[in-house]
Amino acid sequence: MRDLLFKTGDGVFSYRAAGVCIHDGCVLLQSTSNDPSLAFPGGHVAFGETNAETLAREFAEEIGAEIKVRDLRWAAEAFFPWGERRCHQICLYYDVEIIGGIPMRGSFIGREQIDGRKFDLIFRWVPIEALGGEGAVVYPTPCAELLKKGDRETVHYIYLED
Repeated sequence: MRDLLFKTGDGVFSYRAAGVCIHDGCVLLQSTSNDPSLAFPGGHVAFGETNAETLAREFAEEIGAEIKVRDLRWAAEAFFPWGERRCHQICLYYDVEIIGGIPMRGSFIGREQIDGRKFDLIFRWVPIEALGGEGAVVYPTPCAELLKKGDRETVHYIYLED
């Protein structure tokens, strides 16, 4: 299967699904060792794959977790730098329940592969009230406020980053 990630002369298009995992007032987020900003776990949807299938595959591949995908939480159109190019990303965020396979507090290491490169991801449980503060900057940034508000309605937002 091929990821729905296309590079064009104008930039990059990315179709991604992400999981919002909340446990004991904390949310599971990921970062890389060279970038302290945090993102929601998930990955690029492969052609012919549902968002739930993508999330189950990505959580299993990256951290060995079994999950149950719940309701759609957010639909995002995000525009941001991707190396030397611009990225236009559609990301659908789903509530996800961890069934097993990972620590439910603290931090741990997972593995990722993009464009043939393999690298470690750092996963950690971050208190929701700490989001947006020092050391807990979440991208896209609207996610921190949406989580803090605690609304359960599905929200669509547009994120523009220079």
